[in-house]
Amino acid sequence: METKTARLTILIDPAKKEAFEKLCAAQDLTSSQVVRQLIREYLERHGVTYKTKSTLGKRVGRNAD
Repeated sequence: METKTARLTILIDPAKKEAFEKLCAAQDLTSSQVVRQLIREYLERHGVTYKTKSTLGKRVGRNAD
């Protein structure tokens, strides 16, 4: 399974983008950090589970022999 970071491209009103980036900077966060957190919270709120990069490399249910 691929474990590289994926790119998400969105279209947003320029004024909202500027306001969002200013707010993120004021909180010493990048816009990417905030968007990733929003996505995690959205998935959690809707009960969606997913594999994280740290769990993708683990072999689940396999014997060590």
